[in-house]
Amino acid sequence: MKKSYLKLVWSVWALFLFVNSAIAQSLNWTGYVRNYVGMLSSKTNEFNIIQNTLNLNLEHSKDKVAFKVNPYIYQYPSQEMEIGLREAYMDIYFSSMDVRIGKQQIIWGKADGVFITDIVSPKDLSEFLLRDFNEIRMGVTAVKADYYLGNNTFELVWAPAFTSTQMPDQSSIWFPKMDFPVVPVFDYSQNQIDASLENSEIFAKFSALTSAVDFEIMGGAMWDDEPTTHITKTINPETMQLSGLTLTPQHHQLSLAGGSFSATLGGFVLRGEGAFYSGKYFNSDNPTLADATIERNYLHYLIGADYTLWDVKLSSQFIQQTILDHDEYIQNDEFENTMTILASKDFLRETLRLELFSYIGLNHSDALIRPKVVYNLADGFELLLGANIFVGSEGNFGQYDKNDMIYTKIKYSF
Repeated sequence: MKKSYLKLVWSVWALFLFVNSAIAQSLNWTGYVRNYVGMLSSKTNEFNIIQNTLNLNLEHSKDKVAFKVNPYIYQYPSQEMEIGLREAYMDIYFSSMDVRIGKQQIIWGKADGVFITDIVSPKDLSEFLLRDFNEIRMGVTAVKADYYLGNNTFELVWAPAFTSTQMPDQSSIWFPKMDFPVVPVFDYSQNQIDASLENSEIFAKFSALTSAVDFEIMGGAMWDDEPTTHITKTINPETMQLSGLTLTPQHHQLSLAGGSFSATLGGFVLRGEGAFYSGKYFNSDNPTLADATIERNYLHYLIGADYTLWDVKLSSQFIQQTILDHDEYIQNDEFENTMTILASKDFLRETLRLELFSYIGLNHSDALIRPKVVYNLADGFELLLGANIFVGSEGNFGQYDKNDMIYTKIKYSF
């Protein structure tokens, strides 16, 4: 605990010196400090998160070059402090092209709260989908080049080293539920991807802005950010009964192609997005398979609409994942259907906002309902009261039915 405190003091002191130097050199700096407290709504009223956050954005530009550094600190009373860099990159500007080099967040697609073609930056799922999306989306070390031709943009991204999605720890309340007849053993020896030219990732996107529609077409050769859990069974030779299970998370190479669009039709904004994935692995109950996994192609797509009615902003999306050449042994459903619903309204000259966002799993009748109230008490000072309500007993959201929580965030932006 003492070491963590000293580490925090030295980190804050180093940041202070850096910011002080930045001011002297006319750097632009913004950021926020935040207190985040969440309490499970069970009988124990346990605080499942108490977090203090310092987030800085330091930017500077000169002639045809610029840079940005985004350090952050998450401090917890009873956990190891987390210090990291969300972004740290340089920009080089040419007459019709920009090049960005370094650790960066790359945002693609038109979907809200769903990752379909937005797959360049890996995700931080250590708190499931509850973090702000600018914190869920992790930075990836890459070279990104944008070439501009009128209202069209050609974008090429090369990531020399693979960055995995950050999954919940086994002791976390967000670790997915697993129902096995025996206690499994985890083997993480296959979870790393060596940095090499052969293992690098490459993505390309064409985007166009027209009078009728905005659209993007993309493709990529990548590693699956979320590892497939390969299951190896051990059978007792005397009883011929299952005596052990070894779970081995492993990343596999994928290729994908897809696109997205948005268009205004009357008072509606219509959005669509879809991608075809080749080389995805799924868990299977087929007894003839040695490690209980199977490779299949699959589609992931959505259609959505935004509308404003009586100053209430409304948005809804229908999302479907389809496994091609599905068979009865694959544990995932052939069609997995999900909806999202968003409603928000501002009051008191836009200082008070009421918002309701929900994921609804149609296959298992489960849901995640997220109401919140946001009040801007003063310029840059924000108070937030919200809740995360899980409905159901199975499915992506129902598995966390005991993790209902209420939370507060007090945030000062500067």
